Amino acid sequence: MPLPLLDGPRLAPQSGRPAKQLIVFLHGYGADGHDLIGIGHQWGSHLPDAAFVSPHAPEPCGMAPVGRQWFHLTLRDPSEYWRGVVAARPALDAFLNAELQRVGLKDKDLVLVGFSQGTMMALHCGLRRARAPAGIVAYSGLLAGPEHLQKEISGRPPVLLAHGSQDEVVPFAVMAIAETALKAAGVPVVSHVAKGLGHGIDSTGLALGLAHCQQVLGSN
Repeated sequence: MPLPLLDGPRLAPQSGRPAKQLIVFLHGYGADGHDLIGIGHQWGSHLPDAAFVSPHAPEPCGMAPVGRQWFHLTLRDPSEYWRGVVAARPALDAFLNAELQRVGLKDKDLVLVGFSQGTMMALHCGLRRARAPAGIVAYSGLLAGPEHLQKEISGRPPVLLAHGSQDEVVPFAVMAIAETALKAAGVPVVSHVAKGLGHGIDSTGLALGLAHCQQVLGSN
């Protein structure tokens, strides 16, 4: 079966110069690429040479008539998450390779920013790329298959985990599970607890995500 070809909204660098960094937003279940691309407008003035892209997930969402999904969710249990990220990874990897080639950059210039199901994809794919990205920002999601990580990890990009303490969709407790597994695999991790926040991203989380991008990208 041919891989699905991903596409979505893009923002060129605000500087008007060729891109020196690429930030890829991976949306959550039932949304699409337009859901997160607005963050690029906010971050672009602080990362003027960064290009932004937010691909639509490959499948129509089974629970949202106009949304997309990286993989189907019914049971919402660990085995379903694991099967889902494994199945969806090849299409995302292919998109990242093509997008880096399009803008003339390498994985060291790349940051993955995920939300919810998109965070599952960012962590799964980003830690297994043939060449590691510069970093990963993981909002309100989880690490699928933590028991598989140590034997499969191929790179250790710095990770920011941010999660609302009152998340009603993805339980807050999964952040500690991810943090423990990432640290055990030698991945540098910083975590942020958004006290009182549900399933979303607050202004502090956005500021920390921007700072993480700036730090891992450095002067690229």
